[in-house]
Amino acid sequence: MKPMLHLCSMCFLIVLSLSVLGLVSGACGQAPEMKDIPRDTLIAAARDMMVKAKYCALITLDESGHPRARTMDTFPPDDNMVVWMGTSRITRKVKEIRNDPRVTLYYPDPDHAGYVLVYGTAKLVDDEKEKDKRWKEEYAVHFPEGKGGFILIAVTPQRIEVSDYSRGITGDSKTWQPPSITF
Repeated sequence: MKPMLHLCSMCFLIVLSLSVLGLVSGACGQAPEMKDIPRDTLIAAARDMMVKAKYCALITLDESGHPRARTMDTFPPDDNMVVWMGTSRITRKVKEIRNDPRVTLYYPDPDHAGYVLVYGTAKLVDDEKEKDKRWKEEYAVHFPEGKGGFILIAVTPQRIEVSDYSRGITGDSKTWQPPSITF
């Protein structure tokens, strides 16, 4: 898994570098202006990449304001693009979310050069019905005491950025600002 993520990141950086140098262009010849890409197209591309990637980097801010990243096994985004994941209630990420709920999720496209960034607000959810709904049997190895040590994190997006070279969804050719969706 790590070599694939590393390779996808390297491919993305190579394509991005070549496009800046004018040696490659978007799938449609020229990078489209962000306003030309319909919201549903961006959401569909984001959802597709997020589901295919399965894992993402959850980035929180520690007590000194430094970003901390870790790999998370997420559920597919719901109809409102809210992303759910589970963790132990005694982890650093839980403490960091309690202190500052602003988070970023980074999903690399596992098949092509591209990524999805979700900028959002994390909420810790300790509701039994929600935990029952999202409990996976493979969690038992990490939670031998059962769901008692388990807590959910729900990330509600404020903005999602999408870059998907396979679909011609690329950043502005001058600023490199990727297309985004505001919620």
